[in-house]
Amino acid sequence: MRIPAHSVCTAIRDDIVSGVFERGSRLTEELLARRYGVSRVPVREALRTLESEGFVVTRRHAGACVAEPSEEEAADLLEVRMLLEPLGAARAAQRRTEAHLKVLRGLVRLGQERARRGEGEDLRSLGGWFHETLAQASGSPGLIALLTQLRHKIAWMYTVEQPARPVDSWAERGAIVDAVARRDAERARVLAAQHAERAAAAHRPRRADRPGRRPGTSRTDRVRTSQHSVNTTGIQH
Repeated sequence: MRIPAHSVCTAIRDDIVSGVFERGSRLTEELLARRYGVSRVPVREALRTLESEGFVVTRRHAGACVAEPSEEEAADLLEVRMLLEPLGAARAAQRRTEAHLKVLRGLVRLGQERARRGEGEDLRSLGGWFHETLAQASGSPGLIALLTQLRHKIAWMYTVEQPARPVDSWAERGAIVDAVARRDAERARVLAAQHAERAAAAHRPRRADRPGRRPGTSRTDRVRTSQHSVNTTGIQH
């Protein structure tokens, strides 16, 4: 069975975002192939994809390394997202299906319930699912791909503070869904822009040297102690 490069790419990207591979650290094909239990061929293809996405850079005499984005590059990502998410909401109002609406309303209902209970970790996941579903409802593959890549990179570069009143944040999402349900594209755009602007204010840049690292523990040690195989669920033999 040949493991697809996109599965390896997802695994490497997840480890970069979570900090297993720190910014500036080398990504050798041999180490990655061993870590994910695959050959070097899908690793090589995955690294090319990740380089095109901005997660990886190729350096002379060092090979593939995790990128080290500047503060300006990180700030640009938030600005771009504030432009694209309102566009996605407007298109969702024009192109959404009843299935999209059902999922969006269900997520808002769950989010409001969890917010009232103060269940922060659930809220973080539900918020991600909400914005992913809203993007899918836009019916624009190019826009969906851009927003997905932005979410990955912003999660890599920023930590997000929980809003002081999460119930209000979910009320904003509920209002966006109401506008999408009415096919009111301009209202959906305005509400999504306001929500994105408030959300951006809660983002704080991550430190390059992550706080969870134990003193004296090398990057290589951290990788070796967290080896796993690529998830091959759904891959055809």
